[in-house]
Amino acid sequence: MKIVVLEGSPNKNGSSNLLAECFKQGAKEGGHSVEVVDTAHANIHPCTGCIHCGYEGPCVQKDDVEMIRKKILSADMMVFVTPLYYYGMSAQLKTMIDRFCAFNSSIQRKHMKSALLTVAWNSDDWIFDALEAHYKTLVRYLNLEDMGMVLGYGCGTPSMTQHSQYPKQAYILGNRLK
Repeated sequence: MKIVVLEGSPNKNGSSNLLAECFKQGAKEGGHSVEVVDTAHANIHPCTGCIHCGYEGPCVQKDDVEMIRKKILSADMMVFVTPLYYYGMSAQLKTMIDRFCAFNSSIQRKHMKSALLTVAWNSDDWIFDALEAHYKTLVRYLNLEDMGMVLGYGCGTPSMTQHSQYPKQAYILGNRLK
């Protein structure tokens, strides 16, 4: 299976990217190909809502989204990776997802698989509720098959994350994909 990982953390050495690396290692060892796209540091402009794309491209904006679009549409699975920022995904990842507007139908027709990898400083049991709801809505709208989530509670620093159960969970999620 061909997997594209959309990293949305502005911190290149942060906890969520650590989970992405563990997932990637597991998936590769499971026989899958994995490409990581750093959406947080890519040249991605916000969707303007102009609908010039007609909901199926091309977008009038000339940035990195066309290249990322090709990677997504050539993949069998999309993995969303984000730190928890104010009870939701990072603005950087959300900006990329908003640009799906120009190729929603193509994603929907592919019946891709998906997963969510995320971390939060807080360990309250409700901390991921809004992000989980948003992710599940994306899964439903984009006609994705949810393969699982790794929700890293209490992972405020990469050191905390590294010594938690979550890197292993991410590895296992990647490794057990069929």
